[in-house]
Parts: sequence; structure tokens; C-alpha cells
Amino acid sequence: MTDAFGRAIRDHHRGERTEPLLHRDGCETVEHPIESYYFADFDPSTGLHEWLSSWLQGPLVDLGAGTGRHALHFQRRFETVAIEPSPALVETMRERGVDDAREGDMFALRETFARDRFRSALSNGTQLGLAGSMRGLSAFLGDLAYVTTPDATAVVDCYDPDHPATADLIGYRHDPTPGLAHRVMYFEYDGDRDPIYQLRLFSPDRLREAAIGTGWTVADVVRGDDGNAYHYRAALRKE
Repeated sequence: MTDAFGRAIRDHHRGERTEPLLHRDGCETVEHPIESYYFADFDPSTGLHEWLSSWLQGPLVDLGAGTGRHALHFQRRFETVAIEPSPALVETMRERGVDDAREGDMFALRETFARDRFRSALSNGTQLGLAGSMRGLSAFLGDLAYVTTPDATAVVDCYDPDHPATADLIGYRHDPTPGLAHRVMYFEYDGDRDPIYQLRLFSPDRLREAAIGTGWTVADVVRGDDGNAYHYRAALRKE
């Protein structure tokens, strides 16, 4: 399988990238920002970073950890396991100093980790949408409950379909059901094209609904600033 997305970010990290990472939906094409998205500093004393840090404890599993931006910070405080399906991004994390970077699938947690393995979990990057459906989201939350302790917390993020600005995202697809939408897109880099991503977008209310019966409850929701209010993070805790 191609890894255009991961290779572009790894090449950027190594100073070897000569082509842009393209974000496509049909004829619509934009250059995906790499430096600002994946290599910006994480400062736990400011704004949303402080809020995020307050919800996490160790051992921590960082799901879809990307370049290890969060793992690099949290591993200084407690055990942190960073998983990422992209082999090139796992290489990048290791080169950047992530102590425990592994190739792994956030939707195969029961097969990967023992019961009660972690006290908290982080899924940052809107990959929650890869759950694909309300049923898939509930299944993911149930699996996450299995690998976390009874007093666990978690932070996840998504784009809110109920916010009007979400419709401007590349690949956005309207859904008549309140609180739900689709996003369809793919990445292309240096002649390689990744498979099409088909993501489901969930509003905070839909996340609350999906959490019923999984062991989790939505404890808090915060929205982005600087024109990014359509993006939100949700803190979960065990019931």
C-alpha cells in the first residue's frame, strides 16, 4: 500500500521533500500544510494545550500519533505509547526521539493491548472519523474502554457538522441527519496517491450518543479559536 502522506512528512522532516503534499477531492486540490500542522511546538502552559494536558495521565496511548508532537512532551512525564499506521511516520517519530513508537491501528485496540493497559488516551487529528458510522464509533469507544483502566480519561477531536464553516472543508459531503456529515478525500505526493479516505463527521451531541453503553461519558468540549470553532476536542471519562 502506498504511504504518500507519511512519506511527504518524513521527507520534510529529513529536509528531502521537493514536491508538495496535495490534498485532493475530485478536481479540487490544495497543498496540505506540513510544518504548521505537524512540527509546531506543543506548549502545555497555553490555551487549548493546557486544557488537553489537564485531561491526560499515564500510562498514555497516543492514537494516530503523527510526528510524535504530543508524545515527545508527555513521555517526559509518564509512559507514553505512540501508535501510527504509517511506517514512514513511525520512522519519523523514532528519529525525533519518541521512545515507544509503534506501527498500529487505533481500530484494533483489543487485538493489540491487554485489558486496563492505559490510564488515558489521546486521538488528535480528526481520525476519529475513520470509525465510519455511529455504530463504528460506539465500537471504537468500547474497545478503548477495554484497554483503559476504570478511572481512565481520553481526549478525541472532530469537525462539527452543525457548524456552518465545516461545509468549507475540502471533501465535505452534506448529510440530512442532524449532527452528521461525510468527508471524502485523498493525499498525493511525488507520483504516489493514497487510497481514498471516507470519514464520518460527528457533532458533540452525536459523540455523546455514541458513547452510551461504552463505559465513557463526554465530560467537556472545547472549540478551536482563531476562526477554527468548527473543530472541537472532547474530554471523555469513565462512568
